[in-house]
Amino acid sequence: MKAPSLTLGVEEEYQIVHPETGELTSFITEILEGDDETREEIHPELHQACVETASRVCRDAGEVRAEVLRMRRLVTAKVTAKGLRIVASGTHPFSNWQQQAITPLERYAGLREDLQQVAERNLIFGTHIHVGIEDREFLIDAMNVSRYFLPHVLALSTSSPFWEGSKTGLHSYRSIIWRNFPRTGIPMSFGSWSEYSHFIETMVRSNTIQDSSKIWWDVRPNHSFPTLEFRVCDMCTRVEEVVCIAAIFQAIVAKLWKLRRDNLTFRLYPEVLVAENKWRAARYGLTGKLIDFGRQSEHPAADLIIEMLEWFLDDVIDELGSRAEVEYALHILKEGSSSARQLAVFEETGDIRDVVTHLIGETVEGL
Repeated sequence: MKAPSLTLGVEEEYQIVHPETGELTSFITEILEGDDETREEIHPELHQACVETASRVCRDAGEVRAEVLRMRRLVTAKVTAKGLRIVASGTHPFSNWQQQAITPLERYAGLREDLQQVAERNLIFGTHIHVGIEDREFLIDAMNVSRYFLPHVLALSTSSPFWEGSKTGLHSYRSIIWRNFPRTGIPMSFGSWSEYSHFIETMVRSNTIQDSSKIWWDVRPNHSFPTLEFRVCDMCTRVEEVVCIAAIFQAIVAKLWKLRRDNLTFRLYPEVLVAENKWRAARYGLTGKLIDFGRQSEHPAADLIIEMLEWFLDDVIDELGSRAEVEYALHILKEGSSSARQLAVFEETGDIRDVVTHLIGETVEGL
């Protein structure tokens, strides 16, 4: 079995906002008009106030940083020229989904027709990380095992404590809105690529989906590229947070490959148990507890995240050249994720528009 390339790709979904009012602003059509050069890198999403970027293929975390900086600069330049700004967070602090325009493309019209208000209400923003795995059997194995760590990484990325002007009491309210979509959440485990392919074939032949792109699990085989796509995370506010998350997912896959190569593996747990930890991560972020299923006991989320890091810290990250990027997670644990910082701003000022101003600043840090 050939070792995976472990290449990285990053997709980010930015909010377009007005700097004075803080409101979401429909602008994706203007960004796309007459700009063929960036058509492969800048994409529309369901709502016109969202712009998605797709990085080039990266070999390591250092290249991811350069790409994220490049894409944020590119989008910032386009919106700033029209007096607008971008924001990176899982939800907008106060804008209402009912006031948002849908992107006038056939794909999104079909999605709206199919899912009705569920689609319209899906005013959320995420970070998606692709890790290159060319062997399909190992890709399925990596998907099965990596599910266990999804809540741990989600907790580090939480950035959506507000919804329509209200403090939700959660750190990732995006996770709650997203689960209203069908075919989302923690996937089941599959015994082989053949078993996964049979599942997709059944869904397509029964007219449930057109293709596997309509499978929106928190981790999935990508339908276009030989990658395992991690979709669980909120939109990361700071560049360094994106790079850290990408480095962690790459390290997890690298560690799993070493285990597979040596005829070892990590125990599989049912998706319902992993989903319980995902709820805890969404509800409490880094301030709560996660379950160690092997010990059948709960522990502070920070402790289990550190255990996760130590699991591969001295094994694969130096080979990957990503020690500094992975260890940035310790900084997040100390300072808090974006959701905690947003809540602190709101607690200090009492004005939710100040949260948007704060997010505008953090989104372009280092640019």
